Amino acid sequence: MFTSSQEWSDPNKALHYLSRVSTYSNRIPGEQVLLQSIPDTTKRILDLGSGDGRMIKLIKEYFKGRSDIEFTALDISPPMLQALESYFKNDQSVKIIKHDLDDPLPDLGYFDTVISSFAIHHLRHKRKFELYEEIYELLNPLGIFCNLDHVVSVSTRNHIKFFDLMGEPLSREEKSDKTLSVERQLQMFRDIGYIEVDCLWKWYEIALLVGYKN
Repeated sequence: MFTSSQEWSDPNKALHYLSRVSTYSNRIPGEQVLLQSIPDTTKRILDLGSGDGRMIKLIKEYFKGRSDIEFTALDISPPMLQALESYFKNDQSVKIIKHDLDDPLPDLGYFDTVISSFAIHHLRHKRKFELYEEIYELLNPLGIFCNLDHVVSVSTRNHIKFFDLMGEPLSREEKSDKTLSVERQLQMFRDIGYIEVDCLWKWYEIALLVGYKN
C-alpha cells in the first residue's frame, strides 16, 4: 500500500510543496483563526506533521515576547526534518522528533495545545480516529486540539474549482489523500469526548476543526 511517508520522503515532492506553500494565500485566514484559538495560558504545544515548521514560526510571531512556550514538532519526511532542524537548530524551545503518524504517538508528556496543519488527511480513516483518541489522552485539562486540514468537497464541481483557485492542476492531487468530511470528523471528536467541537473556518476543501479536552 502506498503511504504518505513514502510520498513525502520524495525530495522532489517535498521541495515542490515548500516552494509553493507560502503562495497559498487562501489558507492564511484559517491559520489566523487557529492562532486566535490557542489559549493565552498555553505553555506546551505539539505540532503533528510539522513540515518545515511554518505553524511554529507563526505561533512564535503571534506570541512574540513569550519565551516560556515549549514546542514539540513531529514529522516523518527527511526533507521536512532537515528544514526543521536547519531553521530551529539554535532554538532550545523546539524539540524535533522523527515520527510517522501512521504509528501510535510516542510518550511525549502532556500538552496545553495540539495542532496539525495539512497532515492528518493522509491517514486512513480508522487511524484518524485512533490519532484523535491519542491526542485527547495527552491534552491537559482545558487543552485544545486544532486541526487545519483538507476535507472532502461537497461536489466534483467544487473539487475542480478548489484546485483551480489554488493554481494547481488536478494531476498534482496527492496519491495518499484520504480526505473525510467535516461532519464525520466532528462526530469523531464528539464520540471520543471532546467538547465545544466546531468547525471555526472553512474555505472549499480546507477547514479548521477544534475540540477541547473539557
